[in-house]
Amino acid sequence: MVIIRTETKPNAARMRVREAIPGLRLGNFKPGKLNSITDVPGVLVDVITIRSQDKHVNTGLTTILPRRDWYKYCCFAGVFRFNGCGELTGSHWMDETGLLTSPILLTSTGSVGDSYRGIYEYCYRFHQDVEGEMPLFIVPVVAETYDGYLSDLSRFPLTAQHVIDGIKNASSKAVAEGCTGGGTGMVCHRFKAGTGCSSRVVSGFDESGNEVDYTVGVLVQANYGGPQSFHVGGVPVGAIIKEEQDAAEKKRDEEAEKSEKEVRKDGSIIIVIATDAPLLPVQLQRLAKRATVGLAKVGGYGNNTSGDIFLAFSTASKIPYQEVSMSGHASRTVDPLRPSPMSVQMTDNDSINGLFEAAADATEEAIYNSIFMGTTMTGFKGRTVPAVDIGKIKAIVEKRL
Repeated sequence: MVIIRTETKPNAARMRVREAIPGLRLGNFKPGKLNSITDVPGVLVDVITIRSQDKHVNTGLTTILPRRDWYKYCCFAGVFRFNGCGELTGSHWMDETGLLTSPILLTSTGSVGDSYRGIYEYCYRFHQDVEGEMPLFIVPVVAETYDGYLSDLSRFPLTAQHVIDGIKNASSKAVAEGCTGGGTGMVCHRFKAGTGCSSRVVSGFDESGNEVDYTVGVLVQANYGGPQSFHVGGVPVGAIIKEEQDAAEKKRDEEAEKSEKEVRKDGSIIIVIATDAPLLPVQLQRLAKRATVGLAKVGGYGNNTSGDIFLAFSTASKIPYQEVSMSGHASRTVDPLRPSPMSVQMTDNDSINGLFEAAADATEEAIYNSIFMGTTMTGFKGRTVPAVDIGKIKAIVEKRL
């Protein structure tokens, strides 16, 4: 029997990196109120965690809505592929048009198809017109990382109903981190990790010259990296821990060696960046690229078998949803042969560096949070992945600050 629960609160048993290491420098900009992607006004998130009683299923779904009325208004968006051993459906359409026309779902590799179908089922259930047709021109956006080390992919536990529930229940609350949602069964730098968030507030101006704050929020599904490349605040924590282990254990038994080698190959990371700053699609592609800086700080190299795919979107412009009506009764009339301009805003490229820095720094912190909030998990075939020892990391880093 599969136990399903929707996580709505942070895991009280763990601690985020900012609380664990107060002296850690995490960039020049302050976080938002929740230090989460949901600090961006209008952005909503839901996480559904799916685990079985026999511990062989450890997976889930993370749903991100760019706005509550996402089915009426699209967002500008951009995608960057650091390394492409992974999947992000809908990316071709975003590259073609610069538009995000769908909720964003993050899940396991084996659940992409069911997630894709779930978005369509939601639309057909709640957005059919009087003619019995679904007029939304939608290209579902689903991203994945592989959780097959801790979860039995052959059971296919995620269903279209989970997707429908995720879209309906998405909220602006702080996102539950660690072993939650699509990140439930993920491993990062060989520690139990999964879902992590962070945000930054960047002061700027509106088009009239009035001072205004813009928010950059990040959500990661982290499932990559070897142990020795793990860095925290520039400190090579992974290598230091390895040196300490080698000094304490000059001779390991064969079983321990086998267990260490069994931990799988380098995996992947999906990074979603949201902002309310007015950015055009090409600027959002540039913003998405800056996630690479944050990933590199923690120790990600974009290895050959890693799917490092980043998506950035802006809620600043509300682009009316393109409609398709076979009956000829769409709610708005558009002549495809007669250009019809609409007004949108963009940020001056000479003033964009703060947003770039914010995206990089929030990415770095979101990965830390995904690791620090992870809890030790025993899963498929009895495999166990430990949580990071926060006390040890704190001692190593604070000694070198």
